[in-house]
Amino acid sequence: MSRTVQKHVKKAGKKTAAGKKGREEKPKAAPAALVKPVAAVSGRRKGKDDEKRRSETAATKTAAAEAAAAEAAPAAEEPQNAAEVMAKKQREISVSEFFLKNRHLLGFDNARKALLTTVKEAVDNSLDACEEAGILPEVIVELIQVAENRFRVVITDNGPGIVKAQIPKVFAKLLYGSKFHRLRMSRGQQGIGISAAGMYGQLTTGVSTKITSKIGPKKKAHYYELQIDTRKNEPHIVKDNEVNWDQHHGTRVEIELEATYQRGRQSVDEYIQACAIANPHVTFRYRLWLLPKEEKPAPVAEGQVAAPETRNPKPETPNPEPDWIVFERGTKLLPFQPKEIKPHPHGIELGMLMQLLKNSRARNVRSFLHTEFSRVSDRAAVEICQRAGLEPTSRPSNVAFRESENLYKAIAETKLMNPPLDCISPIGEEQILAGLKKEVQASYYDAVTRAPSVYRGNPFQIELGIAYTTPGQPKGTERKASSAERGGEGQTAEEPIRLLRFANRVPLLYQQGACSISKAVVGVDWKNYGLSQPRGQLPMGPLTLFVHMASVWVPFTSESKEAIASYDEIIRELTLGLQELGRRLSVFLSRRRRDLEAQRKRDYIQLYLPHLALGLKQILSLNDKEEHKIITKLKTMLERTHLQT
Repeated sequence: MSRTVQKHVKKAGKKTAAGKKGREEKPKAAPAALVKPVAAVSGRRKGKDDEKRRSETAATKTAAAEAAAAEAAPAAEEPQNAAEVMAKKQREISVSEFFLKNRHLLGFDNARKALLTTVKEAVDNSLDACEEAGILPEVIVELIQVAENRFRVVITDNGPGIVKAQIPKVFAKLLYGSKFHRLRMSRGQQGIGISAAGMYGQLTTGVSTKITSKIGPKKKAHYYELQIDTRKNEPHIVKDNEVNWDQHHGTRVEIELEATYQRGRQSVDEYIQACAIANPHVTFRYRLWLLPKEEKPAPVAEGQVAAPETRNPKPETPNPEPDWIVFERGTKLLPFQPKEIKPHPHGIELGMLMQLLKNSRARNVRSFLHTEFSRVSDRAAVEICQRAGLEPTSRPSNVAFRESENLYKAIAETKLMNPPLDCISPIGEEQILAGLKKEVQASYYDAVTRAPSVYRGNPFQIELGIAYTTPGQPKGTERKASSAERGGEGQTAEEPIRLLRFANRVPLLYQQGACSISKAVVGVDWKNYGLSQPRGQLPMGPLTLFVHMASVWVPFTSESKEAIASYDEIIRELTLGLQELGRRLSVFLSRRRRDLEAQRKRDYIQLYLPHLALGLKQILSLNDKEEHKIITKLKTMLERTHLQT
């Protein structure tokens, strides 16, 4: 009991004692004549005593309650510590909750871009799975409009399928995948994309992501309907069934989301066409279902009565059924399957080195350097240890912080071989030309592949291609009927060139100004190569420029993977490749100008040949037969001169 309570109880006790003392003294003061009989007096006294005991008990309880209230009142009024108040508000943030509030980081800035990002993430996963399994990819893309601002995206592939236990985690858990921890070229990197697309659909429509996957012709397909528990970043299975599917193997993903469709640049049409250029071994089938547009009522003139409205119910499915747009593969040769490599020591930071030392199972530092990194021989490992002042036989886990720092500096000072190049799979000049010729009609094609290089210990390779259209020549693709549907418009000499940016065979359609590819293109002086170029902008002309970066780890500027960071090594390789391609283009343009000039002169001379023959006829008094013979000889001489040039 606290001191305050004891104090109040003590007061109540004193009052009770005083009352008892008064009662004890009162009978003594009474006169003898007023004394009642013994039985009556004792009965009344007993009743009064009981009543007083009850009142004393109630008074004691009241005093205790008042004391407790008095003790609690100051505690409530006492101000709480600010740090304690703030500490009560702290809690763990799920990665799903973070990206739910910051979905623009993943490419879901607006409804139009959300549609493209969803298609992109699903197609990337399909192509990676098919190539890793050694299957020539066939990808089907369907966009079905179900309401004014709502689309259903359906992506089907003929890949190896996904085992039942992995389906919920692959499609309904962020930062889950097989590509983040391995150094090997692939389209996906972080294990976020397709799960983020499903989360965006769940957020905007409330509809679950639907997956059908089959791993073999003798197996049944697994059908899932999934949602993401954003607080725990865990999949929530709504439905799990086995179904019959007439496809031998593959995966079908269906996501319904709030989105809008718009033709032209940065659209799904352009993305699929660009994919067909960079992946000539893939067959794409694309179809767009749009709801019929509502007809607006005709304007009513003054004095006229408007016609009664007829309310037609909106059709549940788009009508009529659209045709498939097919991008046939240009080659049956699958890309080289890259191999996984270990990190290069020149590409790690001090903190990563300390973590590797702590977790290593190697018996000594020399063995650690040789087994944990690529391109470190036993001799190089001993040299690094000597530079760092470490015993090669010391255990990695016993290396202290200062020794780790010395080891890190020694690695940077030691000359090592570049990392192996079998971890990347470039497209190749021949395949780049095949893709450009398949999708872009032009008069001149060329391609350049730079030698592999390294940034921060990560190998990468730059590839470039061009397709130049002679002014006056029809542009676009050979499939003119579907060219407009895909947004392929012609180019003129007064328009900027069409720049196609790729990273690991994936088209980059947004954030062009923030990308190192665009900065390198703008930094080249294209006037030296026969193209006009406003200051600080892309060159002008009927040219399609293809630029591709292949790497085990592409340094994207954000999780949405839309622009490549501007490392000096990357900018240098891009610039050198663009300059080489520019020199080749300059040779073609110079030759074309000479041919045009010669053709102009020939046409001019041929125009005046009859007049020259007529003058000779009058001077030499020739007949008509001799005049015709002179014209024939002059034309022959002109053609012979043309062939010699």
